[in-house]
Amino acid sequence: MNLKRLSAVSIGHFAIDILNSSVAMILTVLAVPFAISNGQIGLGIMLYQLVGSLSQPVFGWLADRLSGRWLGALGLLWTATFYSLATFAEGYVFLVTMMTLASLGSGAFHPQGAMVASDAGGRRSSSSTAIFFLLGQMGLAFGPIIAGLVLQYLDLAGARLVALATLPAVALMAYGLYSPIAARKDGDPQAAAKAKRAPSVDRRLSVIVAFAVFVALRATVQQSYYGLLPKFFADQNFEPATYGFLVGVFSTTLAIGTLVGGILGDRLEHRTLLMWASAFTAPFTYAMLFVDGGLYLLLAGVAGFLVGIPHSVLVVMAQNLLPKRQGLASGAVLGFMFATGAAGTGIVGWVADYTGMAASLHGVALLPIGATIAAFFLARQPKAKVEPVPVLSRGD
Repeated sequence: MNLKRLSAVSIGHFAIDILNSSVAMILTVLAVPFAISNGQIGLGIMLYQLVGSLSQPVFGWLADRLSGRWLGALGLLWTATFYSLATFAEGYVFLVTMMTLASLGSGAFHPQGAMVASDAGGRRSSSSTAIFFLLGQMGLAFGPIIAGLVLQYLDLAGARLVALATLPAVALMAYGLYSPIAARKDGDPQAAAKAKRAPSVDRRLSVIVAFAVFVALRATVQQSYYGLLPKFFADQNFEPATYGFLVGVFSTTLAIGTLVGGILGDRLEHRTLLMWASAFTAPFTYAMLFVDGGLYLLLAGVAGFLVGIPHSVLVVMAQNLLPKRQGLASGAVLGFMFATGAAGTGIVGWVADYTGMAASLHGVALLPIGATIAAFFLARQPKAKVEPVPVLSRGD
C-alpha cells in the first residue's frame, strides 16, 4: 500500500466527517432559540446531504480528470469555511444556507477520496478502501461527541474551533496528494478481472432496482440515526454532551463495522454478506430505542456495527464495474447513497412533527427488513475459476 497517500486522504476523511456529523448537533442545540421544528431539523439535514450527494457524480468526473489531485484538500477547506460562517447565523434561513453551501466541499472530497484510497491499496484495494471509510466513520462517531462538548461549554464559538482544527488535515492532503494517480491503460487488474467474470445479470432491471432499494433503505437508517437521534434524546431532556456521547456509541461501532465489512467483502460472497448483515440489524436498531444505561450501550453498539458492514462492499462493487472511471463510480454510488439517506431523513423529520420523534424512529428501525428482502434479489458473485498449475518433473 502507498501509506503516504492513504493516510493523507484517510485523515482528511476523518476531519471532514467530524464537520458533517456536527450539523445535526448544531440544529438541535439551536432548535429552541431559533424556534426550529422537527420538520425544519429534518429539512436542514436533508438539504445539507442532498446538495453534497447530488454533486458527487460531477466531482467524481472532475476527480478522474485531475487524477486525484487537489480536489480533496480544497473540498475540506471549503466545508470548514462555510461551516464557520454558519455559526454566526442569527436565524434559521442563514444557518441552513451556509450549511448547505458547506456541503459542496463534502461532495468534492468523497469521490476523490474513495478513488485515491482504492488506488493506494494496489492489489488490496478493498482493504485500503475499508481503512479510508473507517476513518470517515470514526469522524462521524467523534463528531457528535466533540460537538456536544464544545456546544455545551463554549456555545457556537466552540464549533468554530472545531472547523479551525481541520486545517492541518488540509495541509496534509495538499502535500500527500501532490502527485497525480498514475494513468492505467487497463485499469485495476483485479477489478478488471472481476468485471470480466461478472455475469450479465447486473444489467437486468430487477438487479439494479434491488441494489438501489438496498442502498436507499440502509442509507435512510444510517442518516436518520445520525441526524435525528440527537433530537430524540434532547426530547428526553438529555444535555448536549450526553446525547452526543449516546449517538457516538452507535457511530463508533458503525465505523468498526465498515472496516470489518470491507475485510469480509474480500473473503465472502457479497450478496450473502449483505443479506445476513441486514437480517440481523433490525432487532438491534429497534430495541436500542427502548432502553438506557449499559443495555443501550450494548444494543446500540451491535446495531451500529451491523449497519456499517455493507458500506465498503457497496462502494467497491460500484468501482469494479468502472475500473477506469473509479472517481465517477465512487461519486455515483456515494451520491445516491447520501441523497436517498438525506431524502429519507427529511421525510422522517416531517413525519415526526405529526407522530413524534420516537414513533418515527421506530419505523426507521425496521427498514433493514426491507433491505434484507432487496439483498435476496441481488446477483450472486461468480466464483473465480482456478487455472490448473502444471507439475514440473525433474527433467523440466
